[in-house]
Amino acid sequence: MTGAGRIERLALPGVLTAEEAARTAAGIAAVQRADGAIPWFRGHHLDPWDHVEAAMALDAAGEHERARAAYRWLAWHQNPDGSWYAAYADGAADEPTDRAKETNFVAYVAVGVWHHYLSTGDDAFLDGMWPTVYAAVEYVLTFQQPGGQIGWKAEEDGSRRTEALLTGSSSIHHALRCALAIAEHREEPQPDWELALGLLGHAIRHHPERFLDKSRYSMDWYYPVLGGAVTGVAAKERIEERWDDFVVPGLGVRCVVPNPWVTGGESCELALALWAMGESDRAVDVLRWIGHLRAEDGMYWTGYVFEDEAVWPQELTTWTAGSLLLAVAALGGDEATTAVFGGERLPAGLEPECPCGMEA
Repeated sequence: MTGAGRIERLALPGVLTAEEAARTAAGIAAVQRADGAIPWFRGHHLDPWDHVEAAMALDAAGEHERARAAYRWLAWHQNPDGSWYAAYADGAADEPTDRAKETNFVAYVAVGVWHHYLSTGDDAFLDGMWPTVYAAVEYVLTFQQPGGQIGWKAEEDGSRRTEALLTGSSSIHHALRCALAIAEHREEPQPDWELALGLLGHAIRHHPERFLDKSRYSMDWYYPVLGGAVTGVAAKERIEERWDDFVVPGLGVRCVVPNPWVTGGESCELALALWAMGESDRAVDVLRWIGHLRAEDGMYWTGYVFEDEAVWPQELTTWTAGSLLLAVAALGGDEATTAVFGGERLPAGLEPECPCGMEA
């Protein structure tokens, strides 16, 4: 589909017109450096996860060469062990500002690469990025604990945090599914990855005690659904259970309770999770609510403190705009985005035998 056709698909009544969608995509593109890096905004840092999300949004808008440049940046600047650092000053690869290595940041390249391939059908790109994806996944899986959960990160001194974050592990669950899809497409089976994915999914679904308690954060609420580990009736029950805790009708989704702060990224990600559950009407409602975060240049403020009626922080972030475009793309039926976030055709991994007695 041409860029113009993709932009038309990003029109969603009450949320975006095609012209507004094009303006948002242009806003992300304006932040991208000549070497492909996409920081949060110019002068701030790049982190690998949000860099990928912004690149995926560019693909959804038909900006395939820009997205390709973003993935080339990752390939060129991957550490020898398969990782990336957690943050780089303004996207400058030679200026890491946080030398920790967060596992969910490292894994997410697989989601973006598979999305780009599905957007373009570019086999040469997929072949070229396979070593990058493979090395990233192999690095991340060295952090997997016996219970299936993935340790959080490596510190700057090389020491490892074995504690696991539910949101991060759920994102890695999604990334492993996309990595396995790439492997299957290339006819290069990865049985160890399938086992790891099955163990991880089981831990997310049935063993909350294996993760740090971050239940104050909305991401821990919806990410097991968004990452594809929790589906069907269980997904709907999970979302309903804490809907009133996190959702502020008319404004969006709280980042953390009880703070009176709604954020665009969390709102758009919840909308994606709702769409994946088959609740498109509620997803559209959430996206409509965050129209108050849209700036004149088509970008989106990170958040809004509703008790003070104040935008905070004063940041227009590429990843907030990117999450909005991806949610709209899914609702509009963009094939690559629905395939990546819908998950019906993504590998599910091998179910483990667990003495807990719960079905995987």
